[in-house]
Amino acid sequence: MKKFLVVGLGNIGPDYARTRHNVGFNVLDRYAQEKGFYFEDKRYAAMAKNNLKGRQFTFIKPSTLMNNSGKAVRYWMNKEKLALSQLLIITDDLNIPFGTLRLKPKGSDGGHNGLKDINEQLGTSKYARLRFGIGAEYPTGQQINHVLSEWSEKESERLPERLEKCAEIIDSFALQGLANTMNQYNGK
Repeated sequence: MKKFLVVGLGNIGPDYARTRHNVGFNVLDRYAQEKGFYFEDKRYAAMAKNNLKGRQFTFIKPSTLMNNSGKAVRYWMNKEKLALSQLLIITDDLNIPFGTLRLKPKGSDGGHNGLKDINEQLGTSKYARLRFGIGAEYPTGQQINHVLSEWSEKESERLPERLEKCAEIIDSFALQGLANTMNQYNGK
């Protein structure tokens, strides 16, 4: 059975639950709801497992806070004995418009502290990441406020459909591979 680690980035606690920075957690919560499984508190993360057509998923929502996400990723990669090709990170991205989805095989951290820590902990940036656009519509110097603010009413209306699309991408990543999934979903 082929195994995958799918990591949704975010911050734990009710103060962050509906913020843009927690979209990785939102994606995994939506996926779990759809598939009927639940997360349990484990070492460095809320963790769940699920199977799909001969693929075994380990899903984690790091409890280390965003800036220390790499600790949880490294721990679960080692525990599950996985290669980088079996890792998918789901993260918010200021640099693309709200709701735009981009799956990439590697890349820089783009100023994202969670990705920066993962890169440092893994010693590489060559792992798949699904970037969920949160847009950059904020006044100069207000980046942190934008990222840690709750979704706007307009964004909230579109969010369920975008989370559903992310769930499709997770399944496709495991079943069809990275390149085919990128071709099918990027920019949609």
